[in-house]
Amino acid sequence: MTTPRRTQISLDDTPYYHCISRCVRRAFLCGKDRYSGQDFSHRRQWLLDRIKQVAAAFAVDIAAYAIMNNHYHLVLRVDRKQAQSWTDHEVIERWCTLFRGPLLVQGYLCGEALSAAEGETVSAIAGVWRKRLMDISWYMRCLNEYVARQANREDGCTGRFWEGRFKAQALLDDRAVLSCMAYVDLNPVRAGLAQGLTDSDFTSIQERLWELSDRQQRAQEPEVDVHTSTASLLPFTGAQAGAGMGTQLPVTLRAYIELVDWTGRVVRADKRGAIARDAPPALRALQLDSDQWLELTLDVQRRSVQAVGHPAALARFNQARGRRWSNGQSMLGRVYGSP
Repeated sequence: MTTPRRTQISLDDTPYYHCISRCVRRAFLCGKDRYSGQDFSHRRQWLLDRIKQVAAAFAVDIAAYAIMNNHYHLVLRVDRKQAQSWTDHEVIERWCTLFRGPLLVQGYLCGEALSAAEGETVSAIAGVWRKRLMDISWYMRCLNEYVARQANREDGCTGRFWEGRFKAQALLDDRAVLSCMAYVDLNPVRAGLAQGLTDSDFTSIQERLWELSDRQQRAQEPEVDVHTSTASLLPFTGAQAGAGMGTQLPVTLRAYIELVDWTGRVVRADKRGAIARDAPPALRALQLDSDQWLELTLDVQRRSVQAVGHPAALARFNQARGRRWSNGQSMLGRVYGSP
């Protein structure tokens, strides 16, 4: 039995969510089908372009992404305050970058004079669209339907392209967000498709590395620290971890890259305890030791955990969703410690 979305997504509890969609067909979403020999790698660019196009229209920030052969991962942040601050005109313009909209709205955008009743109708439509533009389910729908139609057209067939509804995991604190981002960014390394971060194609960590290199070349100061990220990705800041689930991530970009690189080396070497002394400084900011970080990043995400966070935050999330317990709760208690 599928889990209702209302028990998985609640912006009152957290704006951060880890979303996963998987292809249903034998032919890979973006890889090479060993049966037919056909290569679908070009579809990765379709998906990446659409991810950013929809995010530009929605009140949604992309914290991390990884596009694999037959599935993809996203870590998203919903900016509800931003959506609520938009005027009706801004809402309509944003929605119409993705959809045509009814004739009445098209006339409104062209500057046609509207009666009072028509103006009220346009305002009501904008109210509906405003809610959708800060809704993860609608974001994923706009993304997946577009890619499915493109793939079906290319394959000359009809029918379901995705395995089912996307999976959503609530990320309840900074440690959950950053560990999930690292897990997503390390997907090609863990799958044996890449040897390191620089050749992890179609991942946010590769994009952030490109940005860091570009900023250093422009500034001609290789040692300068970088606190912000590219406009298409959620930016980093040096703010103290635990200060709140804000609009920026609570470490510097350089510190995050160092942390992910270190974690990836542990994955490849499979020697957790041997390099505990080399743990990056970002772990101290997150108040985690190396074993806690590795379990949170590598082990927790392997399970079907609907929410990740401190046991106290997890208890509040479960209570708000009308549940007494959630999968992975005992593991999270061990990682974080008792509330």
